[in-house]
Amino acid sequence: MSLFKKIVGKILNQPDEEDNQDLVKLGDQLKNADLDYKFAQLFTHSGGFFNYCADEAEALQTLNHILKIEDVKSVFCWDHDLKNFLDVVKVPYTKELELFNDAAFITCEYLIAYDGRIMLSHNNILHYHSSRLPSKIIIMANVSQIVTNLNDAMSKIKRNGNIRNLTSISGFSEAQFTVCSLFSVLHLLARSLLIKSLQTLFSSKISSMA
Repeated sequence: MSLFKKIVGKILNQPDEEDNQDLVKLGDQLKNADLDYKFAQLFTHSGGFFNYCADEAEALQTLNHILKIEDVKSVFCWDHDLKNFLDVVKVPYTKELELFNDAAFITCEYLIAYDGRIMLSHNNILHYHSSRLPSKIIIMANVSQIVTNLNDAMSKIKRNGNIRNLTSISGFSEAQFTVCSLFSVLHLLARSLLIKSLQTLFSSKISSMA
């Protein structure tokens, strides 16, 4: 690949041709694999970090670990449920995207197994362009959101009605992406009771480590 193409690719947040070829090759090798495994492999191969959590308590511990390791001081997070997690770990957040945010904690529309990309919309990032997001992005997703390919994702999007600011991102960008994936059955739990129990669990773990 020419130097000019490499520079343009970086500006447009596009992977190199060599990266694309490697990704296509890996995707072909995983064509018969389970969708969650395939997505995790391709997403990780493209530079992202994937954390598979068995329950929300584990997701809370993983989130706290990520925030500490990355030394996150302020988070862009407007989702009500996700803000509950940040309240537990006591990390400041803003409902609007600010220049001083050094991380974003968001949901997503779909995880695309075909190429390890993540589909976002106004439901996840409001009216902001994905390029304006902070350098560190933590995405809370559910295994039920993993789809086979882009066509599958678009079909589901159309059935869900008016979706604005639709875009997709991958680990090939300069940002660091982390996906915490949960089992869908967890959404059957009462959120208010769950958050209280998580606060107690988290406080107990901190006390035992002191």
